[in-house]
Amino acid sequence: MTSTVFITGATSGFGEATARRFADAGWKLVLTGRRKERLDALCAELSAKTEVHGLVLDVRDRQAVEAAIASLPPTFDKLQALVNNAGLALGVEAAQNCSLDDWETMVDTNIKGLIYTTRLLLPRLIAHGRGASILNVGSVAGNYPYPGSNVYGGTKAFVGQFSLSLRCDLRGTGVRVSNIEPGLCESEFSLVRFGGDQAKYDATYAGAEPIQPQDIAETIFWILNQPAHININSLELMPVSQDWAGFSIDRSKG
Repeated sequence: MTSTVFITGATSGFGEATARRFADAGWKLVLTGRRKERLDALCAELSAKTEVHGLVLDVRDRQAVEAAIASLPPTFDKLQALVNNAGLALGVEAAQNCSLDDWETMVDTNIKGLIYTTRLLLPRLIAHGRGASILNVGSVAGNYPYPGSNVYGGTKAFVGQFSLSLRCDLRGTGVRVSNIEPGLCESEFSLVRFGGDQAKYDATYAGAEPIQPQDIAETIFWILNQPAHININSLELMPVSQDWAGFSIDRSKG
């Protein structure tokens, strides 16, 4: 029986690269995204390799997520893996200068959207049992604070803790839970964070040899294809050019 993976946020970045990687391996795909034209184009392209079902929805909309999952065609009913990829960062300003609307959008997407999809798909994953997997896309921002990470980092810290707690709750079901925590990656994610500022985007990656979406997709594929008795709890990865140095000190009162 062909395995099925459900990928949120599949219209760009990690999600799109992951969809392509699993399609190459013959997995059936359920792909979600907010942008219909992009999603339709991706589904049409990948349908030449495997069975694909697209769901145009915003993971922040609980009722829409409920309706979409409830209406999955029977051929996609048996689910082996969920990749909670949908997420975003908005802005890099200090907390005192941030937009509350941006903060709320990050919480609604990175936390609420993730828990909606997870909870609604858990019965299908548990029904699959041994070898089923949930993979949550966290971030090094959930482990290491930096100026401007404020709410974004907080949401990714939630992803890490939620993943650990899920593992406890799912003991005995055979369902695995992993949290992948990337560092500096080059993707549309950053262009969104910078409000479309291409110059700021280019400057962020100049000379850094950042991680690429295909690198993340390959890592996700490896995690989800481990033997059924192995759980990768968390996996943190950064480009070699990035490290934790640079703790700042205010010496203005010196």
